[in-house]
Amino acid sequence: MPRKLLLPYKSVFSHFRAPRGLHDPLAMNAARSGYRVFSANSTAASTELAKKITERLGAELGKSVVYQETNGETRVEIKESVRGQDIFIIQTIPRDVNTAVMELLIMAYALKTSCARNIIGVIPYFPYSKQSKMRKRGSIVCKLLASMLAKAGLTHIITMDLHQKEIQGFFSFPVDNLRASPFLLQYIQEEIPDYRNAVIVAKSPGAAKRAQSYAERLRLGLAVIHGEAQCTEQDMDDGRHSPPMLKNATVHPGLELPLMMAKEKPPITVVGDVGGRIAIIVDDIIDDVESFVAAAEILKERGAYKIFVMATHGLLSADAPRLIEESSIDEVVVTNTVPHEVQKLQCPKIKTVDISLILSEAIRRIHNGESMAYLFRNITVDD
Repeated sequence: MPRKLLLPYKSVFSHFRAPRGLHDPLAMNAARSGYRVFSANSTAASTELAKKITERLGAELGKSVVYQETNGETRVEIKESVRGQDIFIIQTIPRDVNTAVMELLIMAYALKTSCARNIIGVIPYFPYSKQSKMRKRGSIVCKLLASMLAKAGLTHIITMDLHQKEIQGFFSFPVDNLRASPFLLQYIQEEIPDYRNAVIVAKSPGAAKRAQSYAERLRLGLAVIHGEAQCTEQDMDDGRHSPPMLKNATVHPGLELPLMMAKEKPPITVVGDVGGRIAIIVDDIIDDVESFVAAAEILKERGAYKIFVMATHGLLSADAPRLIEESSIDEVVVTNTVPHEVQKLQCPKIKTVDISLILSEAIRRIHNGESMAYLFRNITVDD
């Protein structure tokens, strides 16, 4: 019996070709090379930063709908395919912080279930960053939020000037903590006449490291405000300084611990010469402005003839615009990490510096797999 000729497997099926774009590896890689930029904000005022970033990137804002239902629940609908793509969610934090957090979580989860390849959150001001340390019978809420973002599907975060750099350790994925100081330093050099006659001021010893960084870069002097305003007689009479009532507690003999001496801040003093100079107070967040207003009054008394406040995140809550307008502060300069157009209408002293350039460059570099070192030039570990 003649033997049958066994053809190779490849030659038998060589005339079958999969439709291009369905199973073709080249087509699949081409589809995965794209990226989309979405805004997770439901309010038009909060999408301004996202529009500026997409304009710089030469891209269009992704098609999505974010809204609150009548019962207050947040709903997100993605209106285009995101399968296999890098997705960047830009989320600015308006006054309603909890709603903004839920919008971000729900959009990230919607993109995750829609098979996005990477989901990168662009969160210029990271909420709950002040709750990053353990308090008595409290919790580290910032760590909880980091876990929630990872669970929702985020794989990377771009943020700016975290309140504490150690917050990066709360995350199980990469975090790029960008700096706004180059833009604020440029504003000082270009918009403040005679800035060479200025002195950089830290309104508390805790802000001295940031102020020192500004002073060294501008080749200016440094001043630090220490202490607190003295209490009036009425404050002393209301009992707030009285020691708490101690309940009867049994202590085992021999275990009496030495009593820790209570802290007491001295009267406000200014370490450094500000007489006849421009005082520039620098900080990362300006929210409740009472401490800034009090610092401005002290600096005026010490002879400063102009007072500027520079901060990355201008939350400016409650009556902040009115208090600034009525204070000795000449100008408050903040970036657009947080929307504050309403506050600017209430107080002409508030000025804005645009930081969309560095955020758009960070997006481009992450998508292209390029190094982020260029964005951290001349930035040391202490900055």
